Amino acid sequence: MKVLISGGGTGGHVYPAIAIANKLKEEIKEVEILFVGTKNGIENEIVPKSGYELRTITVQGFRRKISIDNIKRVFKLLKGLEQSRRIIKNFKPDIVIGTGGYVCGPVVFNAAINKIPTVIHEQNAFPGITNKILSKVVDKILISFEDAKKYFKDRDNVVLTGNPVRKEILHSNKLNSRRKLGIAEDKKMVLSVGGSGGSKKLNDSMISIIRNFIKEDIQFIHVTGKNHYEDFINSIGDVNLKGFQKIVPYLDDMANALAACDLVICSAGAITLAEVTALGKPSIVIPKAYTAENHQEFNAKSIEKKGAGIAILEKHLTPYKLNETIFKILGDREKLKNMENNSKLIGNPDSINIIYKEIIEMIK
Repeated sequence: MKVLISGGGTGGHVYPAIAIANKLKEEIKEVEILFVGTKNGIENEIVPKSGYELRTITVQGFRRKISIDNIKRVFKLLKGLEQSRRIIKNFKPDIVIGTGGYVCGPVVFNAAINKIPTVIHEQNAFPGITNKILSKVVDKILISFEDAKKYFKDRDNVVLTGNPVRKEILHSNKLNSRRKLGIAEDKKMVLSVGGSGGSKKLNDSMISIIRNFIKEDIQFIHVTGKNHYEDFINSIGDVNLKGFQKIVPYLDDMANALAACDLVICSAGAITLAEVTALGKPSIVIPKAYTAENHQEFNAKSIEKKGAGIAILEKHLTPYKLNETIFKILGDREKLKNMENNSKLIGNPDSINIIYKEIIEMIK
């Protein structure tokens, strides 16, 4: 069995692709997997490190405004279409899977017009432009948020699967995780993290909260991001952290931190929210501004609409508002429990098995 997988540009597109590849490799002995990406995308680093072969094509997304640069990108697209046609012809895949990003456009399109079974996986509540276009030609559309369904006109081939979640997240346990981290069982714990690179807006609010508002019955882990850590520590100054604050530039053991907490403050990346909801954690979601198609705001609002979290836009984020929201949730046991239950309803720890099942049914 030969599987061609394409997706790239960001970790949000690449990590689900890796998860799908790993599942196929785990379940099928004779599977042969090939990735297609670009030389400049994050996939050029992640895919080979994960043990998979990567071929690259030339393609670049179009700017929204008419420009000479877009004419150059048309030629790159035509080149990418020809390159992907050759890869498909030589590899002869049984199925082609796209997980988003401009690179999967030429690849999945070529497979579709050559009658090779095609699947796309959309991670966000608001679909990316490439997947919107490909949805008109592919055989099956896998979505991660129920809200995404309304953006695909042909709804007969849309399946809600969720986003794949890492095994270490799923296998973590709250009590054991608290013991490993040295966090008291009788106290509330908040995990605050602004994405892999950190968030200056969240950091600015947390500096004020740590200095002025936090009570001693709450244990707090805040992840600043490596580039923000030194400034964050300097800004706090000599404040007494009272023994319950843990401030780190990066968190290697996200699985235990996530399992141990009662509340998560996070950005609205699709994979982050998949992990949060897979463990049924209530959240304060702060979508990053200026993401592609503003997809993080759609993700955050989807979580809020289901009663699993509270969304605060970056432009509305203040120390007072964040502090008030934290205690509004933690100070109301019934609200906290309802948010936990709603988060569990959204979360799909079985996502990768559903995705695998859909892929195998198509090949059969």
